[in-house]
Amino acid sequence: MATHESKPFFVNRKDIVFVKPSKSTPQEVLLLSTMDNDPTLEYIGQTIQVYKSNDLESPKDPVAVIKEALSKVLVFYYPLAGMLKRHKNDGRLRLYCNAGAGVPFLEASANCKLSSLHYLDCLDIAVTKKLVFDRPDDEIDGDEEGCYYHPLLIQVTRFSCGGFTIGMGMSHSVCDGFGAAQFYRALAELASGKSEPTVNPVWERNRLLVTTPEEPKSLVDKAFLATSPHIPPSDVVHEFYNVSSESIKRLKKALRANESGENYTSFEILAAYVARAKFRSLEMNLDGYTVLSFTANIRNHLSPHIPDGYYGNAFFEPRMIMIGKDLSEGPLLKVVKMIANSKKKAITTESIMTLLRNMEWFIEKKVKSRVARGWTFFTDWRNLNLIEEVDFGWGASVNMIPLPFDVHGFIDLCVFMTPCRMDSLMKGGMRVFVSLPRACMAKFKEEMDVLKRGEVNNLI
Repeated sequence: MATHESKPFFVNRKDIVFVKPSKSTPQEVLLLSTMDNDPTLEYIGQTIQVYKSNDLESPKDPVAVIKEALSKVLVFYYPLAGMLKRHKNDGRLRLYCNAGAGVPFLEASANCKLSSLHYLDCLDIAVTKKLVFDRPDDEIDGDEEGCYYHPLLIQVTRFSCGGFTIGMGMSHSVCDGFGAAQFYRALAELASGKSEPTVNPVWERNRLLVTTPEEPKSLVDKAFLATSPHIPPSDVVHEFYNVSSESIKRLKKALRANESGENYTSFEILAAYVARAKFRSLEMNLDGYTVLSFTANIRNHLSPHIPDGYYGNAFFEPRMIMIGKDLSEGPLLKVVKMIANSKKKAITTESIMTLLRNMEWFIEKKVKSRVARGWTFFTDWRNLNLIEEVDFGWGASVNMIPLPFDVHGFIDLCVFMTPCRMDSLMKGGMRVFVSLPRACMAKFKEEMDVLKRGEVNNLI
Protein backbone atom coordinates (compact mmCIF):
# COMPACT_ATOMS: atom_id res chain seq x y z
CA MET A 1 0.00 0.00 0.00
CA ALA A 2 1.32 3.44 -0.88
CA THR A 3 2.05 5.89 1.87
CA HIS A 4 2.33 9.67 1.75
CA GLU A 5 5.59 10.55 -0.04
CA SER A 6 6.87 7.06 0.85
CA LYS A 7 7.15 8.05 4.50
CA PRO A 8 6.32 5.46 7.15
CA PHE A 9 2.72 5.81 8.28
CA PHE A 10 2.62 7.48 11.67
CA VAL A 11 -0.20 8.41 14.03
CA ASN A 12 0.37 10.79 16.91
CA ARG A 13 -2.00 9.94 19.74
CA LYS A 14 -2.83 12.15 22.68
CA ASP A 15 -3.69 10.83 26.12
CA ILE A 16 -7.02 9.09 26.58
CA VAL A 17 -9.73 11.26 28.12
CA PHE A 18 -13.06 10.06 29.49
CA VAL A 19 -16.15 11.71 28.01
CA LYS A 20 -19.09 11.84 30.40
CA PRO A 21 -22.78 12.62 29.82
CA SER A 22 -23.43 16.36 29.60
CA LYS A 23 -26.33 16.05 32.06
CA SER A 24 -27.12 14.00 35.12
CA THR A 25 -28.01 10.36 34.33
CA PRO A 26 -29.34 7.45 36.41
CA GLN A 27 -26.93 5.64 38.70
CA GLU A 28 -27.99 2.01 38.51
CA VAL A 29 -26.97 -1.53 37.74
CA LEU A 30 -28.56 -2.94 34.60
CA LEU A 31 -29.08 -6.60 33.78
CA LEU A 32 -28.65 -7.84 30.23
CA SER A 33 -30.74 -10.24 28.16
CA THR A 34 -30.05 -13.93 27.72
CA MET A 35 -28.79 -13.19 24.21
CA ASP A 36 -26.52 -10.39 25.48
CA ASN A 37 -25.09 -12.77 28.07
CA ASP A 38 -24.03 -15.28 25.41
CA PRO A 39 -20.28 -15.77 26.13
CA THR A 40 -19.45 -15.98 22.41
CA LEU A 41 -20.52 -12.34 22.03
CA GLU A 42 -18.28 -11.00 24.76
CA TYR A 43 -15.74 -9.09 22.71
CA ILE A 44 -15.18 -5.56 21.43
CA GLY A 45 -16.03 -5.22 17.75
CA GLN A 46 -13.98 -2.51 16.05
CA THR A 47 -14.96 -0.51 12.97
CA ILE A 48 -13.53 2.50 11.17
CA GLN A 49 -15.59 5.10 9.32
CA VAL A 50 -13.76 7.26 6.76
CA TYR A 51 -14.72 10.88 6.02
CA LYS A 52 -12.98 12.87 3.31
CA SER A 53 -12.48 16.61 3.41
CA ASN A 54 -15.45 18.52 2.01
CA ASP A 55 -13.05 21.07 0.45
CA LEU A 56 -14.75 23.90 2.29
CA GLU A 57 -12.94 26.23 4.62
CA SER A 58 -14.47 25.48 7.98
CA PRO A 59 -13.37 26.45 11.47
CA LYS A 60 -14.97 23.27 12.81
CA ASP A 61 -12.69 20.62 14.23
CA PRO A 62 -14.04 17.07 13.85
CA VAL A 63 -12.47 16.00 17.13
CA ALA A 64 -14.17 18.79 19.07
CA VAL A 65 -17.50 18.32 17.28
CA ILE A 66 -17.62 14.57 17.86
CA LYS A 67 -16.40 14.83 21.43
CA GLU A 68 -19.15 17.33 22.29
CA ALA A 69 -21.78 15.26 20.47
CA LEU A 70 -20.66 12.17 22.38
CA SER A 71 -21.17 13.95 25.68
CA LYS A 72 -24.69 14.92 24.59
CA VAL A 73 -25.70 11.54 23.17
CA LEU A 74 -24.56 9.78 26.34
CA VAL A 75 -27.44 11.47 28.15
CA PHE A 76 -29.70 9.18 26.09
CA TYR A 77 -27.29 6.23 25.88
CA TYR A 78 -25.96 6.56 29.41
CA PRO A 79 -25.34 2.80 29.84
CA LEU A 80 -22.51 3.12 27.30
CA ALA A 81 -20.73 5.47 29.71
CA GLY A 82 -20.74 2.78 32.39
CA MET A 83 -18.66 -0.32 33.04
CA LEU A 84 -19.37 -3.97 32.21
CA LYS A 85 -18.48 -6.92 34.38
CA ARG A 86 -19.20 -10.63 34.09
CA HIS A 87 -19.63 -12.05 37.56
CA LYS A 88 -17.80 -15.29 38.16
CA ASN A 89 -20.33 -16.72 40.58
CA ASP A 90 -23.32 -16.78 38.21
CA GLY A 91 -21.62 -16.10 34.87
CA ARG A 92 -23.89 -13.08 34.18
CA LEU A 93 -22.99 -9.68 32.83
CA ARG A 94 -23.98 -6.53 34.66
CA LEU A 95 -23.66 -2.98 33.42
CA TYR A 96 -22.76 -0.48 36.12
CA CYS A 97 -24.11 2.90 35.10
CA ASN A 98 -21.91 5.49 36.72
CA ALA A 99 -21.46 8.92 35.19
CA GLY A 100 -18.07 9.04 36.87
CA ALA A 101 -16.73 6.47 34.41
CA GLY A 102 -17.30 7.89 30.95
CA VAL A 103 -16.31 6.73 27.47
CA PRO A 104 -12.58 6.45 26.70
CA PHE A 105 -11.91 8.95 23.89
CA LEU A 106 -8.67 9.37 22.00
CA GLU A 107 -7.64 12.26 19.74
CA ALA A 108 -5.02 11.51 17.09
CA SER A 109 -3.36 12.94 13.97
CA ALA A 110 -1.93 11.06 10.98
CA ASN A 111 1.03 12.20 8.87
CA CYS A 112 -0.57 11.65 5.45
CA LYS A 113 -3.60 12.21 3.27
CA LEU A 114 -6.45 9.72 3.21
CA SER A 115 -5.99 9.38 -0.55
CA SER A 116 -2.50 7.96 -0.01
CA LEU A 117 -4.14 5.15 1.97
CA HIS A 118 -6.81 4.68 -0.72
CA TYR A 119 -9.39 5.75 1.87
CA LEU A 120 -8.69 2.41 3.58
CA ASP A 121 -10.15 0.54 0.62
CA CYS A 122 -7.14 -1.77 0.69
CA LEU A 123 -7.05 -3.49 4.04
CA ASP A 124 -3.72 -3.07 5.82
CA ILE A 125 -3.85 -4.30 9.40
CA ALA A 126 -0.73 -2.35 10.39
CA VAL A 127 -2.45 0.87 9.29
CA THR A 128 -5.94 0.22 10.61
CA LYS A 129 -4.73 -0.86 14.04
CA LYS A 130 -3.40 2.67 14.55
CA LEU A 131 -6.84 4.16 13.95
CA VAL A 132 -8.50 2.35 16.86
CA PHE A 133 -7.38 1.53 20.37
CA ASP A 134 -7.89 -1.29 22.80
CA ARG A 135 -9.10 -1.29 26.37
CA PRO A 136 -7.41 1.26 28.65
CA ASP A 137 -5.20 0.09 31.50
CA ASP A 138 -7.85 0.93 34.10
CA GLU A 139 -9.81 -2.11 32.96
CA ILE A 140 -7.49 -4.48 34.77
CA ASP A 141 -9.11 -3.36 38.00
CA GLY A 142 -11.69 -5.68 39.50
CA ASP A 143 -12.34 -7.97 42.39
CA GLU A 144 -12.91 -11.63 43.06
CA GLU A 145 -16.17 -11.38 41.11
CA GLY A 146 -14.51 -10.30 37.84
CA CYS A 147 -13.00 -7.32 36.00
CA TYR A 148 -14.74 -4.14 34.90
CA TYR A 149 -14.34 -2.85 31.35
CA HIS A 150 -15.73 -0.11 29.10
CA PRO A 151 -18.42 -1.10 26.55
CA LEU A 152 -17.52 1.75 24.16
CA LEU A 153 -14.25 3.31 22.97
CA ILE A 154 -13.79 6.01 20.30
CA GLN A 155 -10.75 7.38 18.47
CA VAL A 156 -10.96 10.31 16.03
CA THR A 157 -7.93 10.69 13.76
CA ARG A 158 -7.33 13.80 11.63
CA PHE A 159 -5.47 13.51 8.32
CA SER A 160 -3.42 16.20 6.61
CA CYS A 161 -6.00 16.53 3.81
CA GLY A 162 -8.70 17.65 6.23
CA GLY A 163 -10.40 14.28 6.27
CA PHE A 164 -10.71 12.10 9.34
CA THR A 165 -11.60 8.64 10.58
CA ILE A 166 -13.75 7.53 13.49
CA GLY A 167 -12.56 4.30 15.03
CA MET A 168 -15.19 2.77 17.31
CA GLY A 169 -14.93 -0.21 19.59
CA MET A 170 -18.32 -1.46 20.81
CA SER A 171 -19.12 -4.35 23.12
CA HIS A 172 -21.15 -6.93 21.22
CA SER A 173 -22.63 -7.93 24.57
CA VAL A 174 -24.38 -4.55 24.72
CA CYS A 175 -25.23 -3.88 21.05
CA ASP A 176 -25.70 -5.93 17.93
CA GLY A 177 -25.04 -4.42 14.50
CA PHE A 178 -28.41 -2.67 14.34
CA GLY A 179 -27.97 -1.32 17.85
CA ALA A 180 -24.48 0.00 17.17
CA ALA A 181 -25.70 1.62 13.94
CA GLN A 182 -28.58 3.24 15.83
CA PHE A 183 -26.15 4.73 18.35
CA TYR A 184 -23.81 5.92 15.59
CA ARG A 185 -26.66 7.69 13.78
CA ALA A 186 -27.71 9.36 17.02
CA LEU A 187 -24.14 10.57 17.56
CA ALA A 188 -24.10 12.09 14.06
CA GLU A 189 -27.50 13.72 14.55
CA LEU A 190 -26.38 15.51 17.69
CA ALA A 191 -23.11 16.50 16.02
CA SER A 192 -25.20 18.10 13.27
CA GLY A 193 -27.14 20.24 15.72
CA LYS A 194 -30.18 18.20 16.75
CA SER A 195 -31.14 18.32 20.41
CA GLU A 196 -32.11 14.65 20.63
CA PRO A 197 -31.93 11.51 18.48
CA THR A 198 -34.65 10.74 15.95
CA VAL A 199 -34.96 7.28 17.52
CA ASN A 200 -34.91 7.24 21.30
CA PRO A 201 -32.98 4.30 22.76
CA VAL A 202 -34.84 1.52 24.57
CA TRP A 203 -33.11 -0.79 27.08
CA GLU A 204 -35.80 -3.36 28.11
CA ARG A 205 -33.42 -6.34 27.96
CA ASN A 206 -36.02 -8.41 29.84
CA ARG A 207 -37.84 -8.90 26.53
CA LEU A 208 -35.20 -11.43 25.50
CA LEU A 209 -34.59 -12.95 28.90
CA VAL A 210 -35.34 -16.59 29.75
CA THR A 211 -34.63 -18.51 32.94
CA THR A 212 -35.27 -22.08 31.79
CA PRO A 213 -32.25 -23.66 30.09
CA GLU A 214 -32.56 -26.29 27.37
CA GLU A 215 -29.64 -28.36 26.18
CA PRO A 216 -29.30 -27.78 22.43
CA LYS A 217 -29.63 -30.59 19.96
CA SER A 218 -26.47 -31.13 17.96
CA LEU A 219 -26.85 -30.17 14.32
CA VAL A 220 -24.16 -32.65 13.37
CA ASP A 221 -21.64 -34.76 15.25
CA LYS A 222 -18.35 -32.86 15.18
CA ALA A 223 -16.61 -36.09 14.23
CA PHE A 224 -18.37 -35.96 10.85
CA LEU A 225 -17.58 -32.33 10.02
CA ALA A 226 -15.36 -31.69 7.03
CA THR A 227 -11.71 -31.21 7.91
CA SER A 228 -8.89 -29.28 6.28
CA PRO A 229 -5.11 -29.70 6.32
CA HIS A 230 -4.95 -25.93 6.90
CA ILE A 231 -7.06 -25.98 10.09
CA PRO A 232 -6.23 -24.99 12.76
CA PRO A 233 -4.42 -22.17 10.96
CA SER A 234 -1.00 -20.95 12.02
CA ASP A 235 -0.95 -17.80 9.87
CA VAL A 236 -4.25 -16.04 9.14
CA VAL A 237 -4.59 -13.23 6.61
CA HIS A 238 -7.54 -10.90 6.04
CA GLU A 239 -8.70 -9.51 2.71
CA PHE A 240 -11.45 -7.53 1.03
CA TYR A 241 -12.66 -8.90 -2.28
CA ASN A 242 -14.73 -6.66 -4.55
CA VAL A 243 -17.61 -8.16 -6.52
CA SER A 244 -18.99 -5.79 -9.15
CA SER A 245 -22.67 -5.30 -9.86
CA GLU A 246 -22.07 -6.73 -13.35
CA SER A 247 -20.73 -9.96 -11.87
CA ILE A 248 -23.74 -10.29 -9.57
CA LYS A 249 -26.16 -9.58 -12.44
CA ARG A 250 -24.53 -12.21 -14.65
CA LEU A 251 -24.79 -14.81 -11.93
CA LYS A 252 -28.41 -13.93 -11.20
CA LYS A 253 -29.25 -14.17 -14.90
CA ALA A 254 -27.63 -17.58 -15.18
CA LEU A 255 -29.53 -18.86 -12.15
CA ARG A 256 -32.86 -17.53 -13.43
CA ALA A 257 -32.31 -19.38 -16.68
CA ASN A 258 -32.23 -22.61 -14.68
CA GLU A 259 -35.05 -21.73 -12.29
CA SER A 260 -37.90 -20.03 -14.09
CA GLY A 261 -39.82 -17.54 -11.99
CA GLU A 262 -37.48 -17.54 -9.00
CA ASN A 263 -35.69 -14.36 -7.96
CA TYR A 264 -32.88 -14.80 -5.48
CA THR A 265 -31.25 -11.96 -3.58
CA SER A 266 -27.67 -10.85 -4.08
CA PHE A 267 -26.91 -12.06 -0.56
CA GLU A 268 -28.28 -15.56 -1.19
CA ILE A 269 -26.38 -15.94 -4.45
CA LEU A 270 -23.08 -14.52 -3.28
CA ALA A 271 -23.18 -16.37 0.05
CA ALA A 272 -23.51 -19.65 -1.85
CA TYR A 273 -20.65 -18.76 -4.16
CA VAL A 274 -18.33 -17.56 -1.40
CA ALA A 275 -19.06 -20.63 0.74
CA ARG A 276 -18.02 -22.86 -2.13
CA ALA A 277 -14.91 -20.79 -2.86
CA LYS A 278 -13.87 -21.02 0.80
CA PHE A 279 -14.52 -24.76 0.98
CA ARG A 280 -12.39 -25.38 -2.09
CA SER A 281 -9.58 -23.05 -1.01
CA LEU A 282 -9.36 -24.82 2.36
CA GLU A 283 -9.14 -28.19 0.57
CA MET A 284 -11.75 -29.69 2.86
CA ASN A 285 -12.68 -33.35 2.54
CA LEU A 286 -15.68 -33.93 0.30
CA ASP A 287 -17.31 -36.64 2.41
CA GLY A 288 -17.51 -34.48 5.54
CA TYR A 289 -20.37 -32.20 6.50
CA THR A 290 -20.18 -28.42 6.33
CA VAL A 291 -22.46 -25.87 7.99
CA LEU A 292 -23.55 -22.51 6.59
CA SER A 293 -25.02 -19.89 8.90
CA PHE A 294 -26.02 -16.23 8.75
CA THR A 295 -27.55 -13.53 10.92
CA ALA A 296 -31.18 -12.46 10.70
CA ASN A 297 -32.81 -9.60 12.61
CA ILE A 298 -35.65 -10.78 14.87
CA ARG A 299 -36.98 -7.39 15.98
CA ASN A 300 -40.21 -7.80 14.01
CA HIS A 301 -40.60 -11.55 14.45
CA LEU A 302 -41.77 -11.65 18.05
CA SER A 303 -45.22 -10.89 19.38
CA PRO A 304 -45.34 -8.30 20.74
CA HIS A 305 -42.62 -6.81 18.57
CA ILE A 306 -39.43 -5.57 20.14
CA PRO A 307 -39.89 -1.78 20.33
CA ASP A 308 -38.18 0.67 18.00
CA GLY A 309 -35.03 1.94 19.64
CA TYR A 310 -34.04 -1.39 21.19
CA TYR A 311 -30.28 -1.57 20.78
CA GLY A 312 -29.42 -4.88 22.39
CA ASN A 313 -28.70 -8.15 20.62
CA ALA A 314 -31.75 -9.31 18.67
CA PHE A 315 -30.71 -11.68 15.93
CA PHE A 316 -31.16 -15.29 14.92
CA GLU A 317 -28.69 -17.61 13.22
CA PRO A 318 -30.42 -19.89 10.69
CA ARG A 319 -28.15 -22.83 9.88
CA MET A 320 -28.05 -25.39 7.11
CA ILE A 321 -25.93 -28.48 6.78
CA MET A 322 -24.74 -30.24 3.65
CA ILE A 323 -22.20 -32.78 2.46
CA GLY A 324 -18.99 -31.14 1.29
CA LYS A 325 -19.22 -32.75 -2.14
CA ASP A 326 -22.62 -31.14 -2.72
CA LEU A 327 -21.20 -27.73 -1.88
CA SER A 328 -17.96 -28.10 -3.82
CA GLU A 329 -19.10 -30.06 -6.87
CA GLY A 330 -22.90 -29.90 -6.93
CA PRO A 331 -25.08 -27.26 -8.62
CA LEU A 332 -24.67 -23.81 -7.11
CA LEU A 333 -28.41 -23.34 -7.51
CA LYS A 334 -29.01 -26.05 -4.91
CA VAL A 335 -26.94 -24.13 -2.35
CA VAL A 336 -28.73 -20.88 -3.18
CA LYS A 337 -32.10 -22.58 -2.68
CA MET A 338 -31.04 -23.96 0.69
CA ILE A 339 -30.02 -20.51 1.90
CA ALA A 340 -33.22 -18.89 0.60
CA ASN A 341 -35.46 -21.57 2.14
CA SER A 342 -33.64 -21.37 5.45
CA LYS A 343 -34.27 -17.63 5.60
CA LYS A 344 -37.99 -18.15 5.02
CA LYS A 345 -38.58 -20.99 7.45
CA ALA A 346 -36.17 -20.50 10.30
CA ILE A 347 -37.51 -17.49 12.17
CA THR A 348 -40.58 -18.20 14.29
CA THR A 349 -41.43 -17.24 17.85
CA GLU A 350 -40.81 -20.82 18.96
CA SER A 351 -37.45 -21.08 17.20
CA ILE A 352 -36.37 -17.81 18.82
CA MET A 353 -37.41 -18.99 22.28
CA THR A 354 -35.62 -22.30 21.72
CA LEU A 355 -32.50 -20.37 20.77
CA LEU A 356 -32.73 -18.33 23.99
CA ARG A 357 -33.18 -21.46 26.11
CA ASN A 358 -30.16 -23.00 24.39
CA MET A 359 -28.15 -19.86 25.11
CA GLU A 360 -29.24 -20.01 28.75
CA TRP A 361 -27.90 -23.57 28.90
CA PHE A 362 -24.53 -22.43 27.52
CA ILE A 363 -24.41 -19.56 30.02
CA GLU A 364 -25.12 -21.85 32.96
CA LYS A 365 -22.50 -24.33 31.74
CA LYS A 366 -20.09 -21.42 31.08
CA VAL A 367 -19.35 -22.69 27.58
CA LYS A 368 -17.71 -19.94 25.55
CA SER A 369 -16.64 -21.58 22.31
CA ARG A 370 -19.15 -23.88 20.67
CA VAL A 371 -18.51 -23.48 16.95
CA ALA A 372 -16.49 -26.20 15.27
CA ARG A 373 -14.32 -25.98 12.19
CA GLY A 374 -16.11 -26.61 8.92
CA TRP A 375 -18.55 -23.74 9.41
CA THR A 376 -18.98 -20.59 7.34
CA PHE A 377 -20.80 -17.75 9.05
CA PHE A 378 -22.16 -14.80 7.02
CA THR A 379 -23.26 -11.38 8.20
CA ASP A 380 -24.53 -8.61 5.93
CA TRP A 381 -23.65 -5.05 6.93
CA ARG A 382 -25.08 -3.37 3.84
CA ASN A 383 -28.50 -2.90 5.40
CA LEU A 384 -26.97 -0.89 8.26
CA ASN A 385 -26.61 1.98 5.73
CA LEU A 386 -23.77 3.54 7.68
CA ILE A 387 -21.84 4.70 4.64
CA GLU A 388 -24.63 6.52 2.83
CA GLU A 389 -26.67 7.98 5.68
CA VAL A 390 -24.39 9.16 8.49
CA ASP A 391 -23.12 12.76 8.24
CA PHE A 392 -21.28 14.60 11.02
CA GLY A 393 -21.19 17.82 9.00
CA TRP A 394 -18.51 16.88 6.47
CA GLY A 395 -20.68 14.83 4.14
CA ALA A 396 -21.46 11.13 4.17
CA SER A 397 -18.81 8.56 4.96
CA VAL A 398 -16.85 7.30 1.95
CA ASN A 399 -15.87 3.99 3.49
CA MET A 400 -16.42 1.70 6.44
CA ILE A 401 -14.32 -1.29 7.39
CA PRO A 402 -14.31 -3.85 10.18
CA LEU A 403 -11.13 -4.86 11.91
CA PRO A 404 -10.43 -8.58 12.15
CA PHE A 405 -11.86 -10.17 15.24
CA ASP A 406 -12.37 -13.69 16.48
CA VAL A 407 -16.12 -14.24 16.49
CA HIS A 408 -16.37 -17.84 15.40
CA GLY A 409 -12.73 -18.84 15.17
CA PHE A 410 -10.79 -16.47 12.93
CA ILE A 411 -11.60 -17.96 9.53
CA ASP A 412 -15.30 -18.78 9.82
CA LEU A 413 -16.69 -15.25 9.46
CA CYS A 414 -17.52 -13.53 6.14
CA VAL A 415 -18.83 -9.97 6.14
CA PHE A 416 -20.73 -8.53 3.15
CA MET A 417 -20.33 -4.77 2.89
CA THR A 418 -21.08 -1.71 0.77
CA PRO A 419 -18.08 -0.82 -1.43
CA CYS A 420 -15.94 2.25 -0.88
CA ARG A 421 -17.71 5.23 -2.45
CA MET A 422 -14.43 6.50 -3.90
CA ASP A 423 -14.40 3.55 -6.32
CA SER A 424 -16.92 4.47 -9.02
CA LEU A 425 -16.48 1.10 -10.73
CA MET A 426 -17.95 -0.65 -7.70
CA LYS A 427 -21.25 1.23 -7.58
CA GLY A 428 -23.99 -1.29 -6.86
CA GLY A 429 -21.48 -4.02 -6.09
CA MET A 430 -20.47 -5.73 -2.85
CA ARG A 431 -17.31 -6.15 -0.82
CA VAL A 432 -16.57 -9.45 0.88
CA PHE A 433 -14.37 -9.46 3.97
CA VAL A 434 -12.76 -12.86 4.50
CA SER A 435 -10.13 -14.39 6.77
CA LEU A 436 -8.20 -17.47 5.67
CA PRO A 437 -4.94 -19.29 6.27
CA ARG A 438 -2.27 -17.55 4.19
CA ALA A 439 -1.72 -20.70 2.13
CA CYS A 440 -5.40 -20.67 1.05
CA MET A 441 -5.99 -17.03 0.10
CA ALA A 442 -4.55 -17.30 -3.42
CA LYS A 443 -6.87 -20.23 -4.20
CA PHE A 444 -9.85 -18.30 -2.81
CA LYS A 445 -9.05 -15.32 -5.06
CA GLU A 446 -8.69 -17.67 -8.01
CA GLU A 447 -12.19 -19.02 -7.36
CA MET A 448 -13.60 -15.52 -7.04
CA ASP A 449 -11.83 -14.34 -10.20
CA VAL A 450 -13.85 -16.86 -12.20
CA LEU A 451 -16.92 -14.86 -11.27
CA LYS A 452 -15.17 -11.61 -12.16
CA ARG A 453 -14.28 -12.93 -15.62
CA GLY A 454 -17.92 -13.80 -16.26
CA GLU A 455 -17.39 -17.52 -16.73
CA VAL A 456 -20.77 -18.39 -15.23
CA ASN A 457 -21.85 -21.26 -17.48
CA ASN A 458 -20.00 -23.80 -15.38
CA LEU A 459 -20.93 -22.25 -12.03
CA ILE A 460 -24.53 -23.25 -11.59
